[in-house]
Amino acid sequence: MTHTPFGYIIEDGKAVIDETNTEKVRRLFHEYVECGSMRAAAKKAGIDKTHSMIGRFLKNKVYVGTEYYPQIVDENTFAKVQEIRKSNARSQNRIREYKVPPKVEIGTFAIGKVTKKYDDPYKQAEYAYSQITEVANE
Repeated sequence: MTHTPFGYIIEDGKAVIDETNTEKVRRLFHEYVECGSMRAAAKKAGIDKTHSMIGRFLKNKVYVGTEYYPQIVDENTFAKVQEIRKSNARSQNRIREYKVPPKVEIGTFAIGKVTKKYDDPYKQAEYAYSQITEVANE
């Protein structure tokens, strides 16, 4: 069983809009577009949740509607919110590119880049270990 997103309730096995909280969700999205601050938007919307919970609300695609959940937020507003979130993450230096060195040397051994992915962890480990080679001492 999964958690029912804020703004919805389950009645007779179907997700329906919870009128009280749905307006708060709509206002949260609109206020966030206006001010770009999760805390300020949540406060104006009357939602008393943690910063991380507000972040989850703002990135939850359920609010634009699915087969099971009715739409609360229009797609344009949702897209604007995602752009602002991404812009804020960049400006606050929370997005970093991880660069893998092409070859790592450990003592007399080196490992090349592991490019294949296997669902079976044993096959993945076997493949990763096969990338280890001995480095000639000069």
